[in-house]
Amino acid sequence: MLTNIESLPATSRVWIYQSSRQFTAAELPELQQYLHQFVDQWVSHNQALRGSAKVFHHRFIVLMVDESMAGASGCSIDKSVHFIKALEAQFKVDLFDRMTFSYMDGEEVKTAKRAEFVELYRNGQINDQTLVFDNLVTNKGDFDQKWTLPLGQSWHRRMV
Repeated sequence: MLTNIESLPATSRVWIYQSSRQFTAAELPELQQYLHQFVDQWVSHNQALRGSAKVFHHRFIVLMVDESMAGASGCSIDKSVHFIKALEAQFKVDLFDRMTFSYMDGEEVKTAKRAEFVELYRNGQINDQTLVFDNLVTNKGDFDQKWTLPLGQSWHRRMV
């Protein structure tokens, strides 16, 4: 059951998939349509899941489920992973690379592989105040409050 992302409770479960490139303005309506169709039909043990899906910054696909009505089971999570893999093929992007980090450079989201991220820090191109994206947050409350944090306050600090 498709729901507005803003209306989901802070306890809603979150999955974030970072694209290897920005989705183009032409791709976004089609991508959002696929996301809405998936969430609208997403079920767990034959119970509709109350969820939402949205693309942020032309780069991040965010799925959320309010588990107070029905919990996301292993099978329903597997379905979402298969769906995301189908999106990878459809849009020719990588959505599962966890060793590429995203950060803000002014108003632009940039990405760097781990080694490059370390070099950017060492060279002063990014610093402890640079906003980074923590794609490992697991609930909407943390997504709203901690998805973007200064590097010095995030787990990314251990990497540099």
